[in-house]
Amino acid sequence: MHLTVLFRAALAITVLVAGLPARAQSAAASGPAVTDADIRFMQEMLGHHQQAIEMTALVRERSRRPDLLLLAERISVSQTDEMAQMRRWLKAQGIGAAAARSHDMSVHAGHSTGSDSTPMMPGMLTSMQMLALRSATGSRFDRLFLEGMIQHHGGALTMVKALLVMPGAAQQSAINHFVTEVDADQRAEIARMRRLLSRR
Repeated sequence: MHLTVLFRAALAITVLVAGLPARAQSAAASGPAVTDADIRFMQEMLGHHQQAIEMTALVRERSRRPDLLLLAERISVSQTDEMAQMRRWLKAQGIGAAAARSHDMSVHAGHSTGSDSTPMMPGMLTSMQMLALRSATGSRFDRLFLEGMIQHHGGALTMVKALLVMPGAAQQSAINHFVTEVDADQRAEIARMRRLLSRR
């Protein structure tokens, strides 16, 4: 009698799972589901990181500070690696590299060119800010770079916070680990940049 009850319960669960969408079936079988918010976060963070790499590429020719050069190299390496992680994650969700890259560039283009209106993503430098950074050298560049990157990193923290309050978001282990690492790294680098800014 007990086995019959267990069998009926198992059958009911099987029927229930079979009637769910593919993403929910995957979640039922292997853990928390990936949400649309998770995917959107990864796509948008690609564009966000791309701007940071553009900023760090300016440091070598415009700054005379060895400590700033080391910081820029660290940011460039870490964010390039994170972009590769994001593309692999998106590919694992069935979103090809071309689609991810297309979204990356279309979102990013809204900040690199055009008017100086409110950025689409938190922390992104406007076209005017980027122009000022590209035009500066020496101590002025150092200040603009550090202030701009602090703003940029703060925006990434805002994006992480917004994701974490979304129902069901960031529950899958890979993205949960990723956002935790991004949050910790960005906070540490903001603290470091504030110290560098105070030494100018």
